[in-house]
Amino acid sequence: MTYVVTEPCVKCRYTDCAAVCPVEAFHLDDEMLVINPDTCIDCDACVPECPVEAIYPEDKVPAQWQYYTELNAEKAASGLPIISEKIDALC
Repeated sequence: MTYVVTEPCVKCRYTDCAAVCPVEAFHLDDEMLVINPDTCIDCDACVPECPVEAIYPEDKVPAQWQYYTELNAEKAASGLPIISEKIDALC
């Protein structure tokens, strides 16, 4: 199982979660972060660090945000840069 970044991250993009990820599973795009499901080790370290509560286990993503599961995988595989440090948020 993997974790998924969802709607609350869009146009906010806090990176506290990426800074604690032990395997550098987070990727950065212009509006949000995404998690690479092939890299994520399901450690749960990122969840309490997200100030907007945007990260869910794959099997607990709210119904209205289910499409973010595939979106995270697609964006992570698209060549977006990996982020492993905290940078300024967008909001």
